[in-house]
This record gives sequence, C-alpha cells and structure tokens, in this order.
Amino acid sequence: MTEFEKNVYGMSHAAIRVLYMESDTAKWSSLELVVMGILSDAQELMAAGHNDAARKKMNIAKFILSEMIDAKESV
Repeated sequence: MTEFEKNVYGMSHAAIRVLYMESDTAKWSSLELVVMGILSDAQELMAAGHNDAARKKMNIAKFILSEMIDAKESV
C-alpha cells in the first residue's frame, strides 16, 4: 500500500477491489448497492464522531464509482 492509499482510503486499491468490488454483494447484486452500503457506513461513522474514518469510506465509494465509470467508457 502506498502512502497515498493509506492516507486517502486506509487500504490499497487492490484491497478495495477484493473486499468490495469482488464481494458477494457485488456479485449477487450490484456495485451500486455496495457503494450505498459504504456510504451508509460513512454516515454511521460521522454520527459517532469518527470523521477521518468516514472520509476514508467516502473516498472508497468514490474510487468504486470512478472504476464503474471507467469500465463503462471503455466498452
């Protein structure tokens, strides 16, 4: 994991792909539903005062959305 990944996401791009984009929820449902879940987690973290953790969750959601856009554009 690079320093950038650590500061922005709290994990590597590869870990995001494995933990979220290749998850059972993503396979059985959709990446959109995965992003909704991540944003819900971020809301809960914010409510508990864990703003840095919430920021990282939101960045993970944005990374996934970016990957989805890139995949659509390359088709």
